[in-house]
Amino acid sequence: MDLAEKVALVTGGSGDLGSAIAKALASAGVSVAVTYVGERERAERVVTAIEGKGGHAWSIRLDQTDPAMVDEVVAAVAEHFGRLDILVNNAAWNIGIPFADLDALTPEIWDRIYATNARGPFLLARAAARVMGAQHSGHIVNIASVGGIVPAASSIAYASSKAALIHLTRCLAVALAPDILVNCIAPGMLEETRMGQRLPEAIKETSRRQVLLGHSATLEDIADQVVTFCRSSSVTGQVLPMDGGLFLH
Repeated sequence: MDLAEKVALVTGGSGDLGSAIAKALASAGVSVAVTYVGERERAERVVTAIEGKGGHAWSIRLDQTDPAMVDEVVAAVAEHFGRLDILVNNAAWNIGIPFADLDALTPEIWDRIYATNARGPFLLARAAARVMGAQHSGHIVNIASVGGIVPAASSIAYASSKAALIHLTRCLAVALAPDILVNCIAPGMLEETRMGQRLPEAIKETSRRQVLLGHSATLEDIADQVVTFCRSSSVTGQVLPMDGGLFLH
């Protein structure tokens, strides 16, 4: 499918992966709404970079734990660009808590992670579906984590929230067919991100040894796959791990 003149909303577009996704979509001819929570300057730099290459972009603040704000932002994006064709649920929140330290995983942390990583994408998909449904077409791409497939992530809450997002993908694919296609990418460790760079070298080296290729996907790999999903007219309800072959040997 030709993506020229389509419109995308990329949550967490101010972040490392989000900005890569926004730029890849813009390179395919998509006008992009870049959301942020607190990093307005980073979001505006993404917009500037896209516009500097002749694309169209707009930044807008979104706290996806706020149901009212979700509806307002989706409506604002559709009004600003005149339509909405693509939703990329990329924004997430996590915190490092060892699996065995159950007492450190407080109800407050659990609720914040789930409100951001599972409920937020649902609310965004629901709001976007109202617009896309009226257009009889649309794509939703959820960014999960390999931690939602195997028990390995920054915390139990993060891993299980991403497992919820993976199953939400399948459920939404059923709910929104045939007009709206819903797919999911589950990245492994992303060393290029700020969070990945904060990991101790020993942890990163252990992760590299666990994958067949010796490295996980790059930000550009994942961004390109988002574009590929959005170009498809026959793929829905799929979850694609992009982890370099984690735990296959």
